[in-house]
Amino acid sequence: MRRALRDLPVREAPMSHEVAIRSELLRLGHQDPADRFIVATALVYDLTLVTSDKRLLRSRQVPVLANAGS
Repeated sequence: MRRALRDLPVREAPMSHEVAIRSELLRLGHQDPADRFIVATALVYDLTLVTSDKRLLRSRQVPVLANAGS
């Protein structure tokens, strides 16, 4: 795993106070804390979320791209 991550153009998006606060302000229609942190992270770091999660695909909170498996 370490070698794969080292060889890919991947950067970490660290948990921060801003992400934690943003996660509390979201209106996702459900309270799944993992989804809240994922969406908040994408928003704070101006990222497009790639997911196959149907609930997140319907969300208008963040730019979303459907994973090929969706």
